[in-house]
Amino acid sequence: MKVILLQDVKKLGKKGDVIEASDGYARNFLFPRKLAEEANSSNMHILNAKKENERKKKLAEIEAAQKLASELKGKEVKIEAKGNNGRLFGAITSKDVAELINKEYKLSIDKKKIVMDTIKVAGSYDIEIKIYPEVSTKMKVTIVEQS
Repeated sequence: MKVILLQDVKKLGKKGDVIEASDGYARNFLFPRKLAEEANSSNMHILNAKKENERKKKLAEIEAAQKLASELKGKEVKIEAKGNNGRLFGAITSKDVAELINKEYKLSIDKKKIVMDTIKVAGSYDIEIKIYPEVSTKMKVTIVEQS
C-alpha cells in the first residue's frame, strides 16, 4: 500500500515522502498514530501543491539572497579601534563587523553568517558573508588605529 508520511519515521522515511508499506503496518501502526495517510489522488494532489509552494518559496529566498550578495560584493567597512603600534587593545570580532554592516547599510546580517578570524592587528582583511547556504559574498574590512 502506498502511503504519504506526515512525520519523519525512523528507518522508513522523512515527512512528505511517498513510500510502499505493507497493509497491516500501515493500518495498525502508521494510520492510528497519525504518522501517515493513504496515498490516494486527493492526498497526492495536496502533497504536490505543498511541495510546489515550498519550491517557489525557496527560489524567492535564494533570489533575495543573491540580490543582497550583489549589493554587498566588494564593499568596504572601516572600523576605528584603540591600539598602539598597530596592535589593538582588545579584538574585532564578527559581532562588531555585523553591527557595523547593519548600521551602515541598514541590513540585518547575523554575526553567525560572517566567516572571519578574530582581528587583533590593524590592517585590511577580507571576510566572507554566507547569506544563504549556496549564496555568499566577500567584503573588505579595514581596521584603523585611533589616534
